[in-house]
Amino acid sequence: MTPFRLSMATIVGVILIASFASHARTAPKVVTDRSIGTVRSGSSMLDPRSGHSATLLPDGTVLIAGGMRRNQDFYHSAEIFDPAKNKFQRVGDMALARVGPVAVLLTSGKVLILGGWVGHETTDEVEEYDPATKKFILAGKMTAKRARPSATLLDNGDVLIAGGADSDGAGGVATAELYHPATRVFEALPSMRDGRVAHTATLLSDGRVLIVGGRGAKVNAGAEVYDPRTKKFVATGNLNVERYKHTAALLPDGRVLVAGGSDAHDWNGTTNSAEIYDPATQKFTTTSPLSEARFKLPDEAVLLSSGLVLVAGGAKHAELFDAQTGRFSVAGGELSAPWHYMSETRLRDGRVLLAGGYANNDQATAQTWMYVP
Repeated sequence: MTPFRLSMATIVGVILIASFASHARTAPKVVTDRSIGTVRSGSSMLDPRSGHSATLLPDGTVLIAGGMRRNQDFYHSAEIFDPAKNKFQRVGDMALARVGPVAVLLTSGKVLILGGWVGHETTDEVEEYDPATKKFILAGKMTAKRARPSATLLDNGDVLIAGGADSDGAGGVATAELYHPATRVFEALPSMRDGRVAHTATLLSDGRVLIVGGRGAKVNAGAEVYDPRTKKFVATGNLNVERYKHTAALLPDGRVLVAGGSDAHDWNGTTNSAEIYDPATQKFTTTSPLSEARFKLPDEAVLLSSGLVLVAGGAKHAELFDAQTGRFSVAGGELSAPWHYMSETRLRDGRVLLAGGYANNDQATAQTWMYVP
Protein backbone atom coordinates (compact mmCIF):
# COMPACT_ATOMS: atom_id res chain seq x y z
CA MET A 1 0.00 0.00 0.00
CA THR A 2 1.33 3.40 -0.94
CA PRO A 3 1.26 6.39 1.42
CA PHE A 4 -1.80 8.04 -0.19
CA ARG A 5 -4.04 9.59 2.44
CA LEU A 6 -7.24 7.66 2.94
CA SER A 7 -9.08 10.97 3.02
CA MET A 8 -8.03 11.72 -0.55
CA ALA A 9 -9.23 8.35 -1.74
CA THR A 10 -12.51 8.68 0.12
CA ILE A 11 -13.20 12.18 -1.18
CA VAL A 12 -12.21 11.72 -4.77
CA GLY A 13 -12.43 8.01 -5.36
CA VAL A 14 -10.33 8.07 -8.50
CA ILE A 15 -7.50 6.26 -6.73
CA LEU A 16 -8.90 3.97 -4.08
CA ILE A 17 -5.98 2.16 -2.55
CA ALA A 18 -7.46 -0.91 -0.90
CA SER A 19 -9.02 -3.99 -2.42
CA PHE A 20 -12.74 -3.53 -2.89
CA ALA A 21 -13.63 -7.21 -2.90
CA SER A 22 -15.41 -6.81 0.42
CA HIS A 23 -17.72 -4.27 -1.21
CA ALA A 24 -18.73 -6.51 -4.10
CA ARG A 25 -22.46 -6.85 -4.46
CA THR A 26 -24.68 -9.34 -6.17
CA ALA A 27 -25.76 -7.74 -9.44
CA PRO A 28 -29.49 -7.10 -9.53
CA LYS A 29 -31.55 -8.71 -12.23
CA VAL A 30 -32.31 -6.25 -14.99
CA VAL A 31 -34.54 -6.40 -18.03
CA THR A 32 -32.81 -5.19 -21.19
CA ASP A 33 -34.38 -3.56 -24.22
CA ARG A 34 -32.36 -3.91 -27.43
CA SER A 35 -34.76 -1.61 -29.26
CA ILE A 36 -33.06 1.37 -27.55
CA GLY A 37 -29.57 0.20 -28.46
CA THR A 38 -26.90 -2.32 -27.58
CA VAL A 39 -23.49 -2.23 -25.91
CA ARG A 40 -20.89 -4.21 -27.85
CA SER A 41 -17.24 -5.02 -27.20
CA GLY A 42 -14.78 -2.75 -29.02
CA SER A 43 -11.09 -2.46 -29.82
CA SER A 44 -8.67 -2.30 -26.90
CA MET A 45 -6.77 0.86 -26.05
CA LEU A 46 -2.97 0.76 -26.21
CA ASP A 47 -2.81 1.15 -22.41
CA PRO A 48 -5.17 0.18 -19.59
CA ARG A 49 -6.53 3.45 -18.16
CA SER A 50 -8.88 4.80 -15.54
CA GLY A 51 -9.29 8.41 -14.40
CA HIS A 52 -8.27 9.59 -17.89
CA SER A 53 -9.85 12.24 -20.11
CA ALA A 54 -11.57 11.65 -23.46
CA THR A 55 -12.32 14.43 -25.95
CA LEU A 56 -14.01 14.36 -29.36
CA LEU A 57 -11.78 16.29 -31.76
CA PRO A 58 -13.01 18.38 -34.73
CA ASP A 59 -12.00 15.65 -37.21
CA GLY A 60 -14.18 13.06 -35.45
CA THR A 61 -11.38 11.20 -33.67
CA VAL A 62 -11.14 10.92 -29.87
CA LEU A 63 -8.18 12.03 -27.76
CA ILE A 64 -7.58 9.79 -24.70
CA ALA A 65 -5.06 11.32 -22.28
CA GLY A 66 -3.49 10.48 -18.93
CA GLY A 67 -5.08 8.37 -16.24
CA MET A 68 -3.53 5.43 -14.42
CA ARG A 69 -2.80 1.73 -14.84
CA ARG A 70 -2.98 1.23 -11.08
CA ASN A 71 -2.29 3.31 -7.99
CA GLN A 72 0.83 5.48 -8.46
CA ASP A 73 1.35 4.18 -12.02
CA PHE A 74 0.21 7.31 -13.87
CA TYR A 75 0.46 8.05 -17.58
CA HIS A 76 2.19 10.75 -19.61
CA SER A 77 0.92 8.98 -22.67
CA ALA A 78 -2.03 9.78 -24.90
CA GLU A 79 -3.70 7.98 -27.79
CA ILE A 80 -6.20 8.70 -30.53
CA PHE A 81 -9.19 6.55 -31.43
CA ASP A 82 -10.15 6.64 -35.09
CA PRO A 83 -13.76 5.47 -35.53
CA ALA A 84 -13.30 4.96 -39.27
CA LYS A 85 -10.45 2.49 -38.71
CA ASN A 86 -11.68 1.26 -35.31
CA LYS A 87 -8.12 1.58 -34.02
CA PHE A 88 -6.09 3.45 -31.42
CA GLN A 89 -2.76 5.05 -32.23
CA ARG A 90 -0.13 6.75 -30.08
CA VAL A 91 0.34 10.53 -30.10
CA GLY A 92 2.76 12.82 -28.25
CA ASP A 93 3.11 12.53 -24.48
CA MET A 94 1.88 15.09 -21.97
CA ALA A 95 4.51 17.00 -20.01
CA LEU A 96 3.10 15.56 -16.78
CA ALA A 97 1.90 12.08 -15.86
CA ARG A 98 -1.48 12.81 -14.29
CA VAL A 99 -4.66 11.09 -13.17
CA GLY A 100 -7.97 12.84 -12.59
CA PRO A 101 -7.43 15.71 -15.05
CA VAL A 102 -10.24 17.39 -16.95
CA ALA A 103 -10.22 18.24 -20.65
CA VAL A 104 -12.08 20.87 -22.65
CA LEU A 105 -12.25 21.27 -26.42
CA LEU A 106 -11.60 24.97 -27.09
CA THR A 107 -13.15 26.92 -29.95
CA SER A 108 -9.70 26.89 -31.62
CA GLY A 109 -9.89 23.11 -31.91
CA LYS A 110 -7.14 22.63 -29.34
CA VAL A 111 -7.74 20.66 -26.13
CA LEU A 112 -7.13 22.15 -22.71
CA ILE A 113 -5.89 19.58 -20.14
CA LEU A 114 -5.81 20.82 -16.56
CA GLY A 115 -5.39 19.68 -12.99
CA GLY A 116 -5.24 16.17 -11.61
CA TRP A 117 -2.84 14.33 -9.36
CA VAL A 118 0.85 14.17 -10.18
CA GLY A 119 2.35 11.62 -7.83
CA HIS A 120 1.00 12.32 -4.35
CA GLU A 121 0.10 15.98 -5.01
CA THR A 122 -2.50 17.88 -6.97
CA THR A 123 -1.25 20.21 -9.69
CA ASP A 124 -1.96 23.64 -11.12
CA GLU A 125 -0.17 22.91 -14.40
CA VAL A 126 -2.13 23.25 -17.64
CA GLU A 127 -1.37 21.79 -21.06
CA GLU A 128 -2.82 22.23 -24.54
CA TYR A 129 -3.00 19.53 -27.17
CA ASP A 130 -2.78 20.68 -30.78
CA PRO A 131 -4.38 18.22 -33.25
CA ALA A 132 -2.33 19.75 -36.09
CA THR A 133 1.01 18.80 -34.51
CA LYS A 134 -0.28 15.96 -32.29
CA LYS A 135 1.74 17.42 -29.44
CA PHE A 136 1.12 18.81 -25.96
CA ILE A 137 2.64 22.06 -24.72
CA LEU A 138 2.53 23.61 -21.25
CA ALA A 139 0.07 26.52 -21.25
CA GLY A 140 0.46 28.18 -17.86
CA LYS A 141 -0.78 27.55 -14.34
CA MET A 142 -4.16 27.87 -12.70
CA THR A 143 -4.57 30.15 -9.71
CA ALA A 144 -4.82 27.04 -7.48
CA LYS A 145 -3.90 23.38 -7.49
CA ARG A 146 -6.91 21.23 -8.33
CA ALA A 147 -7.72 17.60 -9.07
CA ARG A 148 -11.03 16.62 -10.67
CA PRO A 149 -12.42 20.15 -10.80
CA SER A 150 -15.22 20.92 -13.23
CA ALA A 151 -14.29 22.73 -16.43
CA THR A 152 -17.04 24.17 -18.63
CA LEU A 153 -16.70 25.88 -22.01
CA LEU A 154 -18.83 29.03 -21.88
CA ASP A 155 -20.68 30.55 -24.81
CA ASN A 156 -17.99 33.25 -25.18
CA GLY A 157 -15.17 30.71 -25.49
CA ASP A 158 -13.81 31.13 -21.95
CA VAL A 159 -13.57 28.15 -19.60
CA LEU A 160 -15.09 28.13 -16.11
CA ILE A 161 -12.97 26.06 -13.70
CA ALA A 162 -14.56 25.36 -10.33
CA GLY A 163 -13.70 23.38 -7.22
CA GLY A 164 -11.63 20.22 -7.18
CA ALA A 165 -9.53 18.44 -4.58
CA ASP A 166 -7.19 20.85 -2.82
CA SER A 167 -3.40 20.83 -2.65
CA ASP A 168 -3.13 18.15 0.04
CA GLY A 169 -6.18 16.13 -0.98
CA ALA A 170 -8.04 16.92 2.23
CA GLY A 171 -11.25 18.11 0.60
CA GLY A 172 -12.98 20.05 -2.15
CA VAL A 173 -12.25 23.75 -2.53
CA ALA A 174 -14.72 26.56 -3.16
CA THR A 175 -12.40 28.64 -5.35
CA ALA A 176 -13.09 29.18 -9.05
CA GLU A 177 -11.43 30.86 -12.01
CA LEU A 178 -11.82 31.68 -15.68
CA TYR A 179 -9.40 30.66 -18.40
CA HIS A 180 -9.12 33.06 -21.35
CA PRO A 181 -7.69 30.99 -24.25
CA ALA A 182 -6.76 33.99 -26.40
CA THR A 183 -4.35 35.30 -23.78
CA ARG A 184 -3.76 32.13 -21.76
CA VAL A 185 -4.63 34.14 -18.66
CA PHE A 186 -6.34 32.66 -15.60
CA GLU A 187 -8.65 35.07 -13.80
CA ALA A 188 -9.59 34.38 -10.17
CA LEU A 189 -13.35 34.58 -9.51
CA PRO A 190 -15.42 35.03 -6.38
CA SER A 191 -15.64 31.63 -4.71
CA MET A 192 -18.54 29.23 -4.84
CA ARG A 193 -20.69 29.06 -1.75
CA ASP A 194 -19.37 25.58 -0.89
CA GLY A 195 -16.23 23.55 -1.42
CA ARG A 196 -16.79 20.82 -3.98
CA VAL A 197 -15.01 17.91 -5.61
CA ALA A 198 -16.63 15.12 -7.67
CA HIS A 199 -19.50 17.50 -8.42
CA THR A 200 -21.09 18.20 -11.81
CA ALA A 201 -21.22 21.40 -13.87
CA THR A 202 -23.81 21.70 -16.65
CA LEU A 203 -24.04 24.53 -19.17
CA LEU A 204 -27.66 25.68 -19.22
CA SER A 205 -29.52 26.85 -22.31
CA ASP A 206 -29.21 30.50 -21.21
CA GLY A 207 -25.41 30.34 -20.85
CA ARG A 208 -25.29 29.98 -17.08
CA VAL A 209 -23.70 26.96 -15.38
CA LEU A 210 -25.44 24.71 -12.85
CA ILE A 211 -23.08 23.30 -10.18
CA VAL A 212 -24.51 20.30 -8.31
CA GLY A 213 -23.46 18.22 -5.30
CA GLY A 214 -19.90 17.16 -4.66
CA ARG A 215 -17.97 16.98 -1.43
CA GLY A 216 -16.23 19.59 0.65
CA ALA A 217 -16.16 18.98 4.38
CA LYS A 218 -19.11 16.67 3.75
CA VAL A 219 -21.20 15.39 0.85
CA ASN A 220 -23.28 18.27 -0.44
CA ALA A 221 -26.99 18.39 -1.28
CA GLY A 222 -26.71 22.01 -2.37
CA ALA A 223 -26.53 23.51 -5.84
CA GLU A 224 -25.54 26.90 -7.23
CA VAL A 225 -25.56 28.68 -10.56
CA TYR A 226 -22.70 30.65 -12.12
CA ASP A 227 -23.75 33.69 -14.16
CA PRO A 228 -21.09 34.79 -16.70
CA ARG A 229 -22.61 38.30 -16.81
CA THR A 230 -21.97 38.95 -13.12
CA LYS A 231 -19.14 36.42 -12.67
CA LYS A 232 -20.77 35.27 -9.46
CA PHE A 233 -22.25 32.08 -8.02
CA VAL A 234 -25.78 32.18 -6.61
CA ALA A 235 -27.44 29.44 -4.54
CA THR A 236 -30.34 27.60 -6.11
CA GLY A 237 -32.59 24.70 -5.00
CA ASN A 238 -31.31 21.76 -2.98
CA LEU A 239 -31.10 18.16 -4.14
CA ASN A 240 -33.52 15.68 -2.64
CA VAL A 241 -30.56 13.30 -2.11
CA GLU A 242 -27.05 14.41 -1.21
CA ARG A 243 -24.60 12.99 -3.75
CA TYR A 244 -21.15 13.11 -5.28
CA LYS A 245 -19.39 11.09 -7.98
CA HIS A 246 -22.68 11.30 -9.87
CA THR A 247 -23.48 12.40 -13.43
CA ALA A 248 -25.64 15.08 -15.03
CA ALA A 249 -26.91 16.07 -18.48
CA LEU A 250 -28.82 18.92 -20.08
CA LEU A 251 -32.13 17.60 -21.42
CA PRO A 252 -33.61 18.77 -24.73
CA ASP A 253 -36.21 20.89 -22.90
CA GLY A 254 -33.56 22.82 -20.90
CA ARG A 255 -33.95 20.93 -17.64
CA VAL A 256 -31.03 19.00 -16.11
CA LEU A 257 -30.96 15.30 -15.21
CA VAL A 258 -28.88 14.38 -12.14
CA ALA A 259 -28.39 10.65 -11.52
CA GLY A 260 -26.51 8.16 -9.37
CA GLY A 261 -23.58 8.91 -7.11
CA SER A 262 -22.93 8.15 -3.47
CA ASP A 263 -23.33 9.64 -0.01
CA ALA A 264 -20.66 9.88 2.69
CA HIS A 265 -20.49 6.07 2.90
CA ASP A 266 -18.90 5.99 -0.54
CA TRP A 267 -18.84 2.33 -1.75
CA ASN A 268 -21.50 1.42 0.78
CA GLY A 269 -23.65 4.43 -0.04
CA THR A 270 -24.21 4.24 -3.79
CA THR A 271 -27.63 5.28 -5.04
CA ASN A 272 -29.89 4.59 -7.99
CA SER A 273 -31.89 7.76 -7.36
CA ALA A 274 -32.35 10.45 -10.00
CA GLU A 275 -33.84 13.92 -10.06
CA ILE A 276 -34.41 16.79 -12.46
CA TYR A 277 -33.56 20.46 -12.01
CA ASP A 278 -35.88 23.00 -13.62
CA PRO A 279 -34.20 26.41 -14.17
CA ALA A 280 -37.63 28.07 -14.32
CA THR A 281 -38.59 27.03 -10.79
CA GLN A 282 -35.06 26.54 -9.41
CA LYS A 283 -36.19 23.26 -7.88
CA PHE A 284 -35.12 19.61 -8.05
CA THR A 285 -37.88 17.03 -8.51
CA THR A 286 -37.41 13.30 -7.98
CA THR A 287 -37.87 11.15 -11.08
CA SER A 288 -37.89 7.39 -11.65
CA PRO A 289 -34.67 5.71 -10.46
CA LEU A 290 -31.92 4.00 -12.36
CA SER A 291 -32.22 0.23 -12.63
CA GLU A 292 -28.87 -0.14 -10.85
CA ALA A 293 -27.13 1.91 -8.17
CA ARG A 294 -23.92 3.35 -9.58
CA PHE A 295 -21.24 5.96 -8.83
CA LYS A 296 -17.79 7.11 -10.00
CA LEU A 297 -19.45 8.08 -13.26
CA PRO A 298 -18.31 10.33 -16.10
CA ASP A 299 -19.25 13.89 -15.10
CA GLU A 300 -21.41 14.35 -18.17
CA ALA A 301 -23.94 11.77 -19.27
CA VAL A 302 -24.33 11.63 -23.07
CA LEU A 303 -27.28 13.28 -24.78
CA LEU A 304 -28.11 11.35 -27.96
CA SER A 305 -29.66 12.74 -31.14
CA SER A 306 -32.86 10.91 -30.20
CA GLY A 307 -33.17 13.03 -27.06
CA LEU A 308 -32.43 10.06 -24.81
CA VAL A 309 -29.60 10.34 -22.25
CA LEU A 310 -27.07 7.53 -21.93
CA VAL A 311 -25.71 6.74 -18.45
CA ALA A 312 -22.86 4.19 -18.34
CA GLY A 313 -20.19 3.10 -15.88
CA GLY A 314 -20.31 1.99 -12.26
CA ALA A 315 -22.50 -1.00 -13.24
CA LYS A 316 -22.41 -3.65 -15.97
CA HIS A 317 -25.33 -2.28 -17.97
CA ALA A 318 -25.91 1.03 -19.74
CA GLU A 319 -29.20 2.84 -19.20
CA LEU A 320 -31.09 5.45 -21.18
CA PHE A 321 -33.32 8.14 -19.72
CA ASP A 322 -36.38 9.32 -21.63
CA ALA A 323 -37.38 12.82 -20.50
CA GLN A 324 -40.87 12.40 -21.98
CA THR A 325 -41.70 9.37 -19.84
CA GLY A 326 -39.37 10.21 -16.96
CA ARG A 327 -38.01 6.66 -16.94
CA PHE A 328 -34.78 4.74 -17.47
CA SER A 329 -34.54 1.66 -19.69
CA VAL A 330 -31.59 -0.75 -19.90
CA ALA A 331 -29.82 -1.17 -23.23
CA GLY A 332 -28.93 -4.59 -24.60
CA GLY A 333 -25.50 -6.08 -24.01
CA GLU A 334 -23.27 -5.42 -21.03
CA LEU A 335 -19.78 -4.49 -19.89
CA SER A 336 -17.41 -7.17 -18.58
CA ALA A 337 -17.48 -5.60 -15.07
CA PRO A 338 -18.92 -2.52 -13.32
CA TRP A 339 -16.08 -0.28 -14.54
CA HIS A 340 -15.67 2.96 -12.56
CA TYR A 341 -14.32 6.26 -13.89
CA MET A 342 -14.50 5.04 -17.46
CA SER A 343 -15.04 7.65 -20.18
CA GLU A 344 -17.98 7.99 -22.57
CA THR A 345 -17.73 9.97 -25.80
CA ARG A 346 -20.46 10.47 -28.40
CA LEU A 347 -19.08 10.01 -31.91
CA ARG A 348 -20.25 11.85 -35.01
CA ASP A 349 -22.20 8.84 -36.27
CA GLY A 350 -24.23 8.67 -33.05
CA ARG A 351 -22.42 5.76 -31.43
CA VAL A 352 -20.85 6.25 -28.00
CA LEU A 353 -17.32 5.08 -27.14
CA LEU A 354 -17.08 3.66 -23.59
CA ALA A 355 -13.42 3.28 -22.59
CA GLY A 356 -11.38 1.99 -19.66
CA GLY A 357 -12.10 2.33 -15.97
CA TYR A 358 -11.42 0.08 -13.00
CA ALA A 359 -13.60 -2.42 -11.17
CA ASN A 360 -13.35 -3.57 -7.55
CA ASN A 361 -9.59 -3.13 -7.32
CA ASP A 362 -7.20 -0.44 -8.52
CA GLN A 363 -6.26 -2.25 -11.77
CA ALA A 364 -7.46 -0.42 -14.89
CA THR A 365 -8.64 -2.05 -18.10
CA ALA A 366 -7.73 -1.34 -21.72
CA GLN A 367 -11.11 -2.64 -22.86
CA THR A 368 -13.56 -0.45 -24.73
CA TRP A 369 -17.19 -0.90 -25.69
CA MET A 370 -19.42 0.78 -28.21
CA TYR A 371 -23.00 1.77 -27.51
CA VAL A 372 -24.86 1.44 -30.80
CA PRO A 373 -28.30 3.17 -30.96
